[in-house]
Amino acid sequence: MTHPTSERNDALILPRPAPAPDAGPLDERLYDLAEARARRLFRDNPILASSFGVHAEDSRLGDASRDAVEGEIAAERAHLAAVEALGADGLSATARFERDLELHNVRLGLFHLDEMRTWERRPTAASDVGDAVFLLFARGAAPLSERLERIADRLEAVPAYLEASRTRAAGTPVATWLETDLRNAQDLPFLFAEVRAAAQGLLEGTAGARLERAIAGAQTALDGWIGWLRDGLAHADDNWPLGRERYDELVRLRAFGDLDADAILAIGEEQLRRNREARRAAAREVDREADEATVIERLKSNHPDTFEAALEGYRDAMRRARAHLIGHDLVTVPDDEVIEVIPTPEYLRSVMPFAAYFQPARFDADQRGLYVVTPAVDNDPNAMREHYWASISNTSVHEAYPGHHLQLHVANQHPSVTRMLADAPEFVEGWGMYSEQMMREEGFDDGPAFRTAMYTDAIWRSCRIILDIRMHRAELTEEEATDFLVEHTSFETANARAEVRRYTYTPGYQLSYLLGKVLILGLREEERRRLGPAFSLKAFHDTLLRNGSLPISFHRRLLRGEG
Repeated sequence: MTHPTSERNDALILPRPAPAPDAGPLDERLYDLAEARARRLFRDNPILASSFGVHAEDSRLGDASRDAVEGEIAAERAHLAAVEALGADGLSATARFERDLELHNVRLGLFHLDEMRTWERRPTAASDVGDAVFLLFARGAAPLSERLERIADRLEAVPAYLEASRTRAAGTPVATWLETDLRNAQDLPFLFAEVRAAAQGLLEGTAGARLERAIAGAQTALDGWIGWLRDGLAHADDNWPLGRERYDELVRLRAFGDLDADAILAIGEEQLRRNREARRAAAREVDREADEATVIERLKSNHPDTFEAALEGYRDAMRRARAHLIGHDLVTVPDDEVIEVIPTPEYLRSVMPFAAYFQPARFDADQRGLYVVTPAVDNDPNAMREHYWASISNTSVHEAYPGHHLQLHVANQHPSVTRMLADAPEFVEGWGMYSEQMMREEGFDDGPAFRTAMYTDAIWRSCRIILDIRMHRAELTEEEATDFLVEHTSFETANARAEVRRYTYTPGYQLSYLLGKVLILGLREEERRRLGPAFSLKAFHDTLLRNGSLPISFHRRLLRGEG
């Protein structure tokens, strides 16, 4: 198979760590291998390339076929063997650390691709198309007129992409997963309409007509995809749990140290108990005469009148949080970071019922992060109750300052492609949750209403640990998990249902939030004891952020001077 943009991809200048003082004879060979893998991944996964700001692939959707996935598995196995063959004795301490992380990344990725093989039973083509268009539409890496032409390129490739995606199917499809991509396909016309509206006055004549034809062709192909998904529902089941044995292996590969799934479940149950007690105490501070449910109802009723007012509330909260970080010298905030708050695109609302963050593209000059907020799921008339003022503050700390936006912006500066490609949600999501508690400890919006909201979110994340493990052990159905979430969080049912739907295809991810926070707090206490009077909270934060999005066990090694 030929790749017409591969030459430009190969010309991409990738960063690498500076030569170490104790440089080993195999250091550069290791970095060559890591960079070759990154180029291959960008070449074979153009949507991934666009997410990192590798724009040589912007005109392509890539190959969605079964053969392509099996080819990626074979390539990853070959890469794993090549890295394993590099003896640690020939590497500097820094390179040994990078080698360990590279092995961790690839082994975990292969488990997802070749052991879990979710891609055989979970169609994602509609979601992929949405991401492929949204990444180019929302980010200003090139003038909008140029990005619209690249969107037209990708839309023209949609029929072939959808047809190739059908070849992935194997075994009995999962009804929940079919329904998720069915919703994504049905929501994509909203995104296409935004693209069409933006093109008015920018793409005229031949270019404008081409975009219109591409949208029409993509929509026709999506109509066929919708029919294929509906046909699949006739013989689908709900056998999505990973199972105890494979779940245990996934936990082992995540490098949580000595923690196994049973120990993590125990943490979740203990955290649920503690956070429920803490919320009851905070609610009593809000109103000693009212019961907890009444206080929560009152807080959720105190929300902006309109969604536009809510968006401005999110912007104000994150600006205040940023100023607090700087004013209290809690962490270094770079001068060049930028974040924008926008409504969640329609096609993502069923799987992002609250808020989410899209990090800056690593290789773009435009390092703007996108903070998306969902107006409603299924046009729920009670949706504004989830955007209550106290929650707006807590969510903005988590998503923006010092949470995801600050952490991921700083992580982008590290010159290691291995760290760039690491998958460690327990640090990324854990840092977001740690930020919520740390900011209250340091005096930001620390009144009882805000703490009630914080503990409500912590209860939610405690539930995520329990549900992540118990759902994938086949101990709870989706309906039981939804009821459990509503009972403990007071979420609106539509939002809870959308949450649980996502848990079915992301085993091991949802537990990362609160588990990561617990691990970071433990690491902070270890450092306090180790350094004594020399401990600096700001230095601790800066060290974690500048070392990238790594498993916390790897952060511990770096804090101890390894690597």
